[in-house]
Amino acid sequence: MDNGLHSTKDQKPTEEPSGADFFREPESNSPDSSAVELIPTFDQLGVKDDILRSIYAYGYEEPSPIQQRAIKPIIGGRDLIAQAQSGTGKTATFSIGVLERLDMDLRKVQAVILSPTRELAAQTVQVVEALGTHLGAVVHGCIGGADRPVSRDVRLLQQGGVKVVVGTPGRILDIFKRRAVDPATIKLLVIDEADEMLAFNFRDQIREILVGLPATTQICMFSATLSEDALDLAQHFMSEPLHILLKKEKLTLDGIKQFYVAVDQPRGGDDCKLEVLFDLYAVMSISQCIIFCNSKRKCEYLYEQMTAQDFTCSRLHGDMSSEERHAIMREFRTGSSRLLISTDLVARGIDVQTVSLVINYELPLVRANYLHRIGRSGRCGRKGMAISLITPRDVDSMRDIEGYYHTEVRALPSNPADLVTCY
Repeated sequence: MDNGLHSTKDQKPTEEPSGADFFREPESNSPDSSAVELIPTFDQLGVKDDILRSIYAYGYEEPSPIQQRAIKPIIGGRDLIAQAQSGTGKTATFSIGVLERLDMDLRKVQAVILSPTRELAAQTVQVVEALGTHLGAVVHGCIGGADRPVSRDVRLLQQGGVKVVVGTPGRILDIFKRRAVDPATIKLLVIDEADEMLAFNFRDQIREILVGLPATTQICMFSATLSEDALDLAQHFMSEPLHILLKKEKLTLDGIKQFYVAVDQPRGGDDCKLEVLFDLYAVMSISQCIIFCNSKRKCEYLYEQMTAQDFTCSRLHGDMSSEERHAIMREFRTGSSRLLISTDLVARGIDVQTVSLVINYELPLVRANYLHRIGRSGRCGRKGMAISLITPRDVDSMRDIEGYYHTEVRALPSNPADLVTCY
């Protein structure tokens, strides 16, 4: 089953491409993470007692590495570029910083958080609300959908009282243009999943939002990967941002076992991959699983094949309405559905802590999405597992992923039942 995957294991990693590919170290004249103060406990952050109570009520006991480094600079008003691996508490990091910076006596929007998808925006709203429970901060999600017209957002925001707005770039830009929010009161803008947000589809919207904000607005960017576009944006719109960047060899996800299964699949056929998938489910005990495909068509095909074999599963892709997507994610979060078949729509940021296994039915078309996908398991230090189904045509791509992230993806043992037992 080695399929020749490790035959050139000792070769040098692929040279880092320029342009849209990922990771660049901070410029020598930029403040970087080596000078960042580490705050070992939440008690030492100096946040309001109401926020501290909510942090502990949320289940946190001690800050993760990104939380130790990034929360304090946000509270201090620093512009920030933060890169940290998936599942380490990035959302809580900027949520705590945002909540601490709020003026509770001012009944206006003071912070805006941008997310690339409605699902991630909805999840972020939940985290900010939970961490602000005892503070009483009003958070509103401008998420869109047939049951969420922008006119409703405008009316609610114009009434006053909302202090934090979370949404996708298009909807946030719309409420700005309709003057539902006064830009002069916005202290802080957070751009989550910055590399995705600054891709072609969002770049112009992000820049238009930034141009409309006061020069004094604090800007914080977060992502597991950072693109040249994100770092270029920092040069034009951010004020001496503090860099907290991990080198790419540190981005491999600790606690996630990575395996592959070599599949000798005829061109254009899926029978062999399906057989492997059914065999895996027959021998492994799994709490919840996400299976990733590269297209909506493949997602629907796999859903039909799995349901035909009496698997209880859900599927998620961009052709569904927002109402359908919200309902599916709600079922998956509550455990009503244990198997989710998805495109890369949920590869970024979505946190379902009972996911113990990620299966790449197809390797991602964009290399960085491998990191985001497998990060859906092993959240916040928990154990997890990723299995990629590899055809002969995928061998070079798998080697490229290994070299780029300085990791090793091993052949799945013949008895995988010993590996996953409901992490």
